[in-house]
Amino acid sequence: MRLDRFIDDFQRDEAAERRRLAEEKSYAVIDYLDEVTDRFDERLQGDSLFGSTAPEVFVGRSGYPNVSTGVLSPMAEDADAETFATSADWYAEGLGVGDVLRRRSGMLNSTRSAKVDVDDVWDGFVGTQREVAIADHPVDVEVGLADTPDFDVDVDDITTPTGPRARAREADLAENPHVPRPVEKTLEDDDWAAEGAMTYLYRRGFDVYEINNILSAGALGQGHNRRLVPTRWSITAVDDTVGQYLRGGLRHSDTVDTVEVWTNEFMHNRYWVVLAPGNWEFELVELKAPESVWNPDATGYYLASAHEGYEGRTGYVEETAGAYYAARLGVLEHLADRDRQAKALVVREITDDYWAPVGVWQVREGVRNAFDGEYGEAETFRQAVEALAPQLPVSKTQLRRKSNLVAGLQTTITDF
Repeated sequence: MRLDRFIDDFQRDEAAERRRLAEEKSYAVIDYLDEVTDRFDERLQGDSLFGSTAPEVFVGRSGYPNVSTGVLSPMAEDADAETFATSADWYAEGLGVGDVLRRRSGMLNSTRSAKVDVDDVWDGFVGTQREVAIADHPVDVEVGLADTPDFDVDVDDITTPTGPRARAREADLAENPHVPRPVEKTLEDDDWAAEGAMTYLYRRGFDVYEINNILSAGALGQGHNRRLVPTRWSITAVDDTVGQYLRGGLRHSDTVDTVEVWTNEFMHNRYWVVLAPGNWEFELVELKAPESVWNPDATGYYLASAHEGYEGRTGYVEETAGAYYAARLGVLEHLADRDRQAKALVVREITDDYWAPVGVWQVREGVRNAFDGEYGEAETFRQAVEALAPQLPVSKTQLRRKSNLVAGLQTTITDF
């Protein structure tokens, strides 16, 4: 599709009704928590909670190497536990911010303090948690609680929100979980480094969400190095490791033939992806709306960015954090499917309607699904940026100051 037609088709409807203010939305979630409290009282049998856990666990990072580690159990008796676990299916369902917060606040996070060294620990609370993490379906567990839950929702810019928390005395499996053969293989090999095991599982069809759980539960890596990994760290580690694996597979691939502009909007985040001929290069530029939770400063948009060249990065991305690795993975998966490499620019506009963080999974899915449907074509990367600039809430000058790829336009030979 011609780029001008593509841009016209995506013009934003400025007359569209704005969503309610964040405070109003948060009140709705608080009201929902009151309902959760009632459901919890109905589910409780003495001081125990019995039912299926989501095939997902949570490991905190505070106090490392002694951390809070927990299993997540839906508190509605008729709940489908699998739908409560973070997955790519949430994009297909079209969940909004409030939907995610309500879904996650409907799960009890039963926690215990534990040391991260878990090499051969398969009994007790941590053992149960690890069994839940490596299973390929929700597992029935009986959790004995040591106190009354704290009915609150914890939100974070990388992890998916977690709901009410309660200290657990114990957790016991009520059934034998089924563990996929590829996961058993990684567990049996004590000499297999975690990075290799992660890419093996990815090649065998496991999505990063499943791999993240397995890594977080200390079920990957060489035996003496197996540790619980805080969820926030494991999410980024998996995105980064799989991304490096995909990038390595494209080193000798041909480049895309033309400059392509792709776009998507999800959870009030707008994504523009520009792919241009050339060796691999990647950049994420984030535009954060003023007077939002991301940028309380009312004077203008806050811009953040991170970049890598053909050889990748050697250090962690501080400014855009986990969003960088999630967005990069979405781009690399698309290029790997085509066996092509490219210079890739992702511009993420975070509007003030994105009123609470739900985790970088929405960045990953927003970019992954940007490649569905049609795209616009441009003669040069410069032309793509010229067409894109009027659609952004910042000037081209501001974008150039923050973006390595846009700033480099002056010296790109294909622009002349």
